[in-house]
Amino acid sequence: MHSKRPDLTTQMAREAAEAPHRASEQLHRNAALVREAGARLRRLAPPFAATLARGSSDQAAGFGKFLLERHAGIPVLSHAPSIGSLYHATSPHFQGIPVLAISQSGRSPDLLAAAEDAKKQGALIVALVNDTASPLAELAEIVIPVHAGPETSVAATKSFICTLVALMHLTAEWSQDPALLAALDATGDVLEEAARADWSDAVALVRDATQMLVLGRGPTLAIAGEAALKLKETSRLHAEAFSSAEVAHGPMTLVGDTDPVLALAPLDEARTGLRERLADFTARGAQVIAAGHAEDIEAARLKLPATTTAHPVLAAIAQIQSFYGFANALSIARGHDPDSPPHLNKVTRTL
Repeated sequence: MHSKRPDLTTQMAREAAEAPHRASEQLHRNAALVREAGARLRRLAPPFAATLARGSSDQAAGFGKFLLERHAGIPVLSHAPSIGSLYHATSPHFQGIPVLAISQSGRSPDLLAAAEDAKKQGALIVALVNDTASPLAELAEIVIPVHAGPETSVAATKSFICTLVALMHLTAEWSQDPALLAALDATGDVLEEAARADWSDAVALVRDATQMLVLGRGPTLAIAGEAALKLKETSRLHAEAFSSAEVAHGPMTLVGDTDPVLALAPLDEARTGLRERLADFTARGAQVIAAGHAEDIEAARLKLPATTTAHPVLAAIAQIQSFYGFANALSIARGHDPDSPPHLNKVTRTL
């Protein structure tokens, strides 16, 4: 893997570089807590679970949905915060249902109101939160700290990665999936390697773009969603995330000659059809940039260094770790400050 020492001149870059250590520390500190939570959820044996989140945390929730459905066999729905915060209409079917409320700050009014409404219906609130002194942590029955440490850059990085790791940990203990449990031990090393992966060659292909697609599928679909969100936030670039299977159903027509397409290829069965899809984009003149198995991304103009030997779930987390370095460099190359995106605040207060 082509690597270099990351550029740490911005707060965003410095905080992203902390993620491997923070994630390793989290797994150690949360070991007993998450083991107990997983056992409790197995005993509960709910017919489904729900997630509750906004922004980057909602991308993490999408990752959690994939994990629980794929590895624990638990259907997961995304509970819209407004159903509880504005309509006060959380279903009584939430009785005994785990609701994974995901937030860095644990202070967004709409999330708190929705969690409170779900709790009134008998839901089991499971908070994955960075601030364990927050109101969300106080109302939750199970609190899983993500232990990312203080994060001041508006663009969340280490808190997002640590949340993904916490979701992987919870799913592994809930499902008792042997391969996923074993992957936890490799987390720090894999993320350290990903933090050093050099994706800077992609900057020249994206610097002058006005729009782009980001593709993922299976474990990387939510990763693509987070990448597209960060490109909007830090580079003011209209990036949209799609499943590599779904993109052929219309969005593909939006891609013109020289438009960049970033493919974050999964390492599991979701690889199916990706090779042909990227060849289609290349034939249309798109600038395909991709990370994944060599045979899946052979049509790409630029092949990014990435692990192809880690567990597919951990490899997906590693991709966003590497992406943050690229996003930071791209923002600067486009004349922006990645630490202070316009019109955004660290805690978004809506109801």
